Amino acid sequence: MVAINVLSLLLTIKLVGADWIDPDTPQDAFLTYALSPHPRGIPSRQEEMTNHTKHHKWWKTPAPTVSAAPSASPSFSPSAYPTGGPREYELVFSDEFNIPGRTFEDGADPRWTALEKNDYTNDALHYYTVENVATNEHGDLVIISEANDTEVVGFNDVKGKPERITKHFRSGMVQSWNKFCFTGGIVEAEVVLPGKPDVGGLWPAFWLLGNMARHTYVGSSQHMWPWSSSVCTEKSRNAQLISGCDNVAHYGLQAHMGRGAPEIDIFEVQPGGTKANTGVFLRTPVGQPFMSSSFQVAPGLPDNRPGGGYWPGPGQWYEGLTGGNQTAPNIMFYGNYNHFRGDPPEKDYWSDAISYNRQLNESHFTKPHTYRLEWEVPNNDTGRRGYLHWFLDGDLVLAMNGTGIHKAGTGSEISSEPMYLLMNTAISSQWGFPEECPSNCDCKKFDCSPTAPWAVKCGFSDGFCDMMNNKTHKPQYRMNWVRVYQDPNDELQKVGCSTPERPTRKYIEAHERTYKQAGQAHPLLPVQAGGGTCKPGATGIKRESCGGSERGTCSSRKVCSCLANWTGPHCLAHDGFNSIDYDEPDTMSDIGFRAPGVVPLALLVGLGVLILLLFVTVRLRERLDGYKVIPEVDMKVHNLRG
Repeated sequence: MVAINVLSLLLTIKLVGADWIDPDTPQDAFLTYALSPHPRGIPSRQEEMTNHTKHHKWWKTPAPTVSAAPSASPSFSPSAYPTGGPREYELVFSDEFNIPGRTFEDGADPRWTALEKNDYTNDALHYYTVENVATNEHGDLVIISEANDTEVVGFNDVKGKPERITKHFRSGMVQSWNKFCFTGGIVEAEVVLPGKPDVGGLWPAFWLLGNMARHTYVGSSQHMWPWSSSVCTEKSRNAQLISGCDNVAHYGLQAHMGRGAPEIDIFEVQPGGTKANTGVFLRTPVGQPFMSSSFQVAPGLPDNRPGGGYWPGPGQWYEGLTGGNQTAPNIMFYGNYNHFRGDPPEKDYWSDAISYNRQLNESHFTKPHTYRLEWEVPNNDTGRRGYLHWFLDGDLVLAMNGTGIHKAGTGSEISSEPMYLLMNTAISSQWGFPEECPSNCDCKKFDCSPTAPWAVKCGFSDGFCDMMNNKTHKPQYRMNWVRVYQDPNDELQKVGCSTPERPTRKYIEAHERTYKQAGQAHPLLPVQAGGGTCKPGATGIKRESCGGSERGTCSSRKVCSCLANWTGPHCLAHDGFNSIDYDEPDTMSDIGFRAPGVVPLALLVGLGVLILLLFVTVRLRERLDGYKVIPEVDMKVHNLRG
């Protein structure tokens, strides 16, 4: 028994120094097991019917969609799930954020990139800055949101041209795009949410996005987000950028294999003071504050769709959805109709947000809680349709069976794309702002500045501006750790942003302009190893000491130099890499160039004779011409400019 424990410890030590695993990860976090996709202590079906019928007796579907008469109550019968013992998963990625002072500007970290750019999406009121993202002394990744002006060049959709505008809020986003991606497995994180539970306006999120799109770089997502369909349909032929109808493949892609960038939201949190069965939440048993767990996918259902704020009628929505306790289908948002400027109607498409809301409370904003996603990839060879399971502190939020998505007949499926991690806090008038504007307030401009007039402050929730202007207690999104696990026996679960089944590298390299800002040579800078300023003689694990003696050294010139396995300007980040590189960068041989192999002996002899003859000829000419060597001149004593 002792020998087994020692062997286990040695294996753990070996794993800690490898791949994407943070060496600070505790030993008991190296394994996890699949959780049950069923609610704990779920009430009887009769109790469910009684509780929900009294709130939902008005069900109807408003225009513009036409539907059959709705059912008397929602369906709570899940589709069958595979059975078996607990499935074991091994750690493949972790970041414990234990080292204070880490920053995440482009080129500073092997795992994450914090954005320094405007956000054009979702009517965003914020600017993302690297200055609002760092690790603190308590071992947390911290994203700060605040009222602070930033002048940017935006795009006026009405006028169709750029214009200079001022964003009145600053926040942060970190993403692992094109650094760390994974396909299938389990991801979980321990998080304290930002702001106050009863003050609406912040939009914290923890989510995944397919690597073919880079969030906030809108050019990369057009007709790419949130497609998850590999087959050829009439809609995909016209509306999907890389569709299963394509007969010819470029950039390392496969012919007849549709590609896209689906979205999985582990959580999107909406704080506020509107309770269940009141106001805009009149027809749902979940009110603010709540979290939404979603799979956003295209193509969506083309017609007979449920209307926002109303429960779906028969055949209007997806089967195979099981909600947990304190949850309800997200009837407030079923998806988007996507149209891009200049496109003909046949290129438009619906994307669906298959989503459940889960009730939260004050503790989620003051204490750490664990959010978890389990993702099973479809297997077309076996007919396995995959699934997505969301959990909060081990309790089911939503179980989604891929069979239900397949049966909808749109061609969509559970994601098989390599996906990357994102954490951010957004501020948008689309999320958590008052549903109705106060009288004499047009709710078109939003500014919390102390000197701003009432006309631009009146559209916020009560207490929002006070919270955002608080200089000593700014809203903080705090993540204690994030970990990813995979089943080593499932060959479809892979680590990497470009895999054999779903390559992305060559496509991204060929379309770099859509993944970067103007003036950038490439979308991402190489990760800097050392070079940060430091203080000789400083001790402890901090920036001034280059992470301490085990991570780096500070030269007499006050410059950090990193030791093995540590990187970043101040050597505070543990290195990360894919243990298997499925798609290595091209070499000269990949484009057809071949260096000469064995040189024939006769050619070598002939070349040697030629060189000897030239040497003899030159020496003979020197003697005949009375050649003398001119001494070297020391040019250092001459000032050539006079």
